[in-house]
Amino acid sequence: MGCPYGSHRVIEPVGVLPQPAWRVNNDFTVLYDNEILIEVEVLNIDSASFTQIKTQAGGEQDEIGRIILDTVTKRGKQHNPVTGSGGMLIGTVKTMGSALAGRELKMGDRIATLVSLSLTPLHISEIRAVHTDIDQVEIKGEAILFESGIYAKIPDDMPQKLVLAVLDVAGAPAQTAKIVKPGDTVVVIGGGGKSGLLSLHEACKRAGVTGKVIGISHSASGVERMKASGLSVIPLQGDARDALWVLREIGALTQGKMADITLNMVNIPQTEMGSILATKDKGIVYFFSMATSFTASALGAEGIGKDITMLVGNGYTEGHAEIALQIMRENPALRTLYEETYA
Repeated sequence: MGCPYGSHRVIEPVGVLPQPAWRVNNDFTVLYDNEILIEVEVLNIDSASFTQIKTQAGGEQDEIGRIILDTVTKRGKQHNPVTGSGGMLIGTVKTMGSALAGRELKMGDRIATLVSLSLTPLHISEIRAVHTDIDQVEIKGEAILFESGIYAKIPDDMPQKLVLAVLDVAGAPAQTAKIVKPGDTVVVIGGGGKSGLLSLHEACKRAGVTGKVIGISHSASGVERMKASGLSVIPLQGDARDALWVLREIGALTQGKMADITLNMVNIPQTEMGSILATKDKGIVYFFSMATSFTASALGAEGIGKDITMLVGNGYTEGHAEIALQIMRENPALRTLYEETYA
């Protein structure tokens, strides 16, 4: 039996859990009794990480693959040393430890892991394809899911790539569903992106007809996606790094009242102050972005005397996979948009 949280796989530094570890053991010749061995088909690299890798590689697919392979070789996991983030994977259950025999999961089941690649022991034998438009990499390889690891079985009514794209950001719409109330004014920064579109759906659903939902996208294509989503959202195009622009635009749209809740879904840094200025005193800012500087957020809010609650973007909340996949069933326009853009 290994540690339920996977500390038995940590090589360095000793005494930490797999996520903060620099290197983990990805030798799967011996399987612990409470581990699941997965034959991996696709890695979905998280947006902040893939953006950094793509920039480092100059957009070259072969170089992106080489960087990912180099990281996994050195660290035993896909844990981006620059962004500190990972992603998730889809694969087939190959072997299950004897201590897990009572689970509903069985060998041959196709699953998506709902824990970060930054803590998942991974071995890559071959990189088969790199899809720069959807942040996905097809590989031949194996990975370990620990006893504490969460997963979702691939549903029959959706294609694999769509499921992977949706589940990669499932925490965002599920957390949105928890914190948005009827009548709220909600701003989604990065509303035209993968996590932003799902969060817009839940924000509109939860705020209802008495609420107001505003989406901000840096690109014209992101604005078009918001318009095509079938959602009652006010789309804005602009640079959320320009905090004073955000302040002016949101102030004008809310008659100076500002947002009850601001959701930050972008994959670039320096949008912290825009998020804070968009939000009223006693409001909430939810930073789902892995590019967030929490130092900039905390000191920035203090510096302008803004009394707000700031939430860390935990990628897991109870029922998050079900909530995210249900959006695809509830909103045909958004599903079509997702399939065209991300799957």
